[in-house]
Amino acid sequence: MEQLKTISVVPHKERHDDAKPASPSWFVAKINPVSRFIGALILCIPMFVTLDVVSASVALALEVLLLWIGGVAPWTVLRKTWPVWIAASGSFISVSLYGKTSGAVLVNLGDVVVISQGSLYLALATFLRVAAIAVPGVILALGLDPTDLADGLVQILHLPSRFVYGGLAGMRMFTLLQDDWRALGQSRRSRGLGDGSAVKRVFSQAFSLLVVSIRRGTKLATAMEARGFGADAPRSQARKSSLHAVDWLFYVICVAVPVIALSCAYFTGYWHWAFTGTGN
Repeated sequence: MEQLKTISVVPHKERHDDAKPASPSWFVAKINPVSRFIGALILCIPMFVTLDVVSASVALALEVLLLWIGGVAPWTVLRKTWPVWIAASGSFISVSLYGKTSGAVLVNLGDVVVISQGSLYLALATFLRVAAIAVPGVILALGLDPTDLADGLVQILHLPSRFVYGGLAGMRMFTLLQDDWRALGQSRRSRGLGDGSAVKRVFSQAFSLLVVSIRRGTKLATAMEARGFGADAPRSQARKSSLHAVDWLFYVICVAVPVIALSCAYFTGYWHWAFTGTGN
């Protein structure tokens, strides 16, 4: 006679799951996901008000230094953020070729392409500003767990749980699209429908994928309603999300970096309002 197996269930407060790496930085890994999201906005938004070399370079230098102290070496930052540097290089080239002409003209290829001292300065400022804005955002987003972020949005920012966890479930199911596409393709080929025009096959299969996605979304909505996500009663939380002293320290750092960078630009005379043009 087959022996029955006993499965023990542990209360969620007594569970001890293995911690997943939340960030390449030991300091950032201790920060609440909501603080990482808000801190990235605090770091980035002030850098849009001015377009100069000093503020962007000071901000970028401070960010790289702080990340180094937090356990992320500069070469690791370069390796993790390589798309940022490609985008910044593209902005440098485009602004230097088609930016506002001022100062001495260095290269003149007609009325379209004119490279001057002013356009090069503007291109360098744009390059540094793109890097100063995007690099901390990318590093803070690395290792961010969507489930922990959803818990923080509900418990700390008090966003509607139905909306937040619905978005989380949709994000989780987004990874299934590739498997669905492959299964639909194999199913069509087994029925002899994959030998026609490639364009027609793609559009037909995309419509089938849309139908499958709608059906899965309907089932997901029904399951969430069955679990009480549409009720007005307060819900219990399986995971506690709260702010600690390290989060407030992180907020102070996020405020200090743009304040120092913008102050350096203002007191050295390099401040240029980003929406009124720039000169050197």
